[in-house]
Amino acid sequence: MGLFEILAIAVGLSMDAFAVSICKGLSMKRMSWKNALIAGLYFGAFQALMPLIGYILGSQFQNLIANIDHWIAFLLLLFIGGNMIRESRNKNDCECGDDSFNFKAMLVLAVATSIDALAVGITFAFLKVNILTAITFIGIITFVFGIIGVKIGNVFGTKFKSKAELAGGIVLILIGTKILIEHLGIF
Repeated sequence: MGLFEILAIAVGLSMDAFAVSICKGLSMKRMSWKNALIAGLYFGAFQALMPLIGYILGSQFQNLIANIDHWIAFLLLLFIGGNMIRESRNKNDCECGDDSFNFKAMLVLAVATSIDALAVGITFAFLKVNILTAITFIGIITFVFGIIGVKIGNVFGTKFKSKAELAGGIVLILIGTKILIEHLGIF
């Protein structure tokens, strides 16, 4: 997997955190760069940590399923992307409507938005991705999108939340399809 694919996955994974950051920004009466930085740090750190955990877990049984690893990668990315697309169509505006940026509130949101990154980490183990490069891209991109999301939410509201989740879902499905096509030798 090349840098472009890792970058695309990083952007796709960051869209859940971006959408939640928009909600957090919407809940603030006044823009606070300190809170935007807190959101970016929590989301970026957990989006980087979870793929690492998934990679370690996936590496434990990668040799047992080497013949079907591309199918597993495709199905995981299809499931995660499909779930993001489904969530983008949900008409409930923001589930994170409180303006708290305390440890407990941010920890729950950071873990909830990074569960899909755990599954992607398992996929990385199957594809023998350079995990340090991948988690660095994922963490930095999510950090930046977290900060931008808080600002956008504070200024524009939820206008971009569903579009971000939809775009992220599509990106993950396309990357999964590309992985499958390459391993099957179709093109």
